[in-house]
Amino acid sequence: MELDEELRNLVIQACGYPPGSPQRQKLLTQIIRLTSGRLWRESTPYYQDALQQTWLYFCRNICDGLTGQTYDPSYGTVVTWLNAYLKRRLQDFYLNYHREQALTVPLQVRQSWASGNGEIVDLTENLQATPQVPPILENVQIWAETDADGELRRTYVKGRPDVNCQVLILKRLPPEVSWKELSEEFGLPVPTLSSFYQRQCLPRLRNFAESEGIL
Repeated sequence: MELDEELRNLVIQACGYPPGSPQRQKLLTQIIRLTSGRLWRESTPYYQDALQQTWLYFCRNICDGLTGQTYDPSYGTVVTWLNAYLKRRLQDFYLNYHREQALTVPLQVRQSWASGNGEIVDLTENLQATPQVPPILENVQIWAETDADGELRRTYVKGRPDVNCQVLILKRLPPEVSWKELSEEFGLPVPTLSSFYQRQCLPRLRNFAESEGIL
């Protein structure tokens, strides 16, 4: 209960400062640190993706309601609010994950699912894109664009140096480019791109976030 009250007070303080101000960013980072260990956890291949979206949602809506309802403490604690969103995203990823797996089956099998006019049924969904980038994510964008040691550019899909972690991380920052669009752009299956991102790019992104005190 003491932590919940502390978080509630930190939210009030953070939202009292202008968007993008160092004071608000510092307080939001403190809230993230205090709540990260209390969020729902599970060992699914898409958990880190869902968690990343949850933190994006937090930054956008805790004070300003840029993409959803502004946090209202009368409806529950910060942790409860974040867990509710995280579980919804996990459910979405579960459904999308199984849709993406269907893309790996042979073409002749997929053609049996075609509609009457011979077009293949769309098995993926576009993610909603928003133009706002939370202040905390500006550092992530600068880090990825700069890639000071070249590690992100050196880490790429086998035989495709143009499909590297720098490119994918930047494209998955808001406004996010959907996996379907990336698949069409690079001519690679959705599961290939998504798996590479989860195995190679997300750990590097998380390491940077932890070093900056974002997570």
